[in-house]
This record gives sequence, structure tokens and C-alpha cells, in this order.
Amino acid sequence: VRDLPRAAETPDGYDRDLFRHWIDADGDCQDTREEVLVAESRVPIDGCTITEGEWLSPYDHETWTASSDVDIDHLVPLKEAWDSGARGWGDHRRERYANDLGDSRSLVAVTDNVNQSKGEQDVAEWLPELDVCAYVRHWTVVKLRWRLTVDPAERAALVELAGSCPNRW
Repeated sequence: VRDLPRAAETPDGYDRDLFRHWIDADGDCQDTREEVLVAESRVPIDGCTITEGEWLSPYDHETWTASSDVDIDHLVPLKEAWDSGARGWGDHRRERYANDLGDSRSLVAVTDNVNQSKGEQDVAEWLPELDVCAYVRHWTVVKLRWRLTVDPAERAALVELAGSCPNRW
């Protein structure tokens, strides 16, 4: 947490469409959403369009079998990424961020209404009901991995929360 670069957020100019997402990067007929659904299902699934599986949402520990009940959460929301440095990225880097399958902590299958309640908020504004320590660790990893900054309120929340968590990654 202490290694995260600090800066005031700059929200001007954000538009979700600047982050092209849910692409089929490897040409296997599954877009990023489908890839995460397959990877996180607790039962084997395949196909191009995923409609059924079994997903355990880490934010509330609810289990879902219909993909329509599950959102794929950008753990660090697109707007938060924009405000924290992605506004200076090119289109290709923003697309890579929005479809990041390179680290399983970046995109997470979660209960849809929980994800909607989170919206574009950072850790100073929203936390999941459960597994807060994992959420804080994952948030920090995503921010470091993408060289995103933290604002003062976000950093204070991360330091406080991390201080009460076991020191494990």
C-alpha cells in the first residue's frame, strides 16, 4: 500500500466507451466476460455463449447458476482507473486494462446487484460485505500492476484497512 504513487484524481473527460471491453482477444468465440465466467465457474462449462454454470460471488458469498445473475466486476472500476492515470493512456492500453485476463484479480464474477451498488466507487467509498482483506490486497495489486495512483482518501482507507489484515498476498 505504501508503494502506491499518490496524486489527486482527475475525473475530467471520462467516458466508459473509451475503454473498449468484452472483446474476443484470442479469437476463440468467447469475449472477456465469457472467459471470466468459464474461469470462475465451480463446475466445468464451455461454449461460446455462457448461460449456466456455478459462481460464488466473493463479495457476498452468494452462489449463482445463471450467468445473467452475475456481473464481471472491474475490481478497480474503469472510472477509477481513468481518474487515477488511465486518462493519459492510449486506446490500446485502456482496452488491455478493460479486458485484463493476465491477472485473475482484475476481473471478478460477482452478484450483479452488489456490483451495481459498488458502481464507480473506490475503497474509501465502498467495500464488500465479506473478504475485505482480500479485496484490499487485490485492489492494491491491480493499482500497482497498472501503475495507477491513489488519492489521499483512498490511500488512508487502504492503510487503515491493510493494518487490520493478515500480512499475506
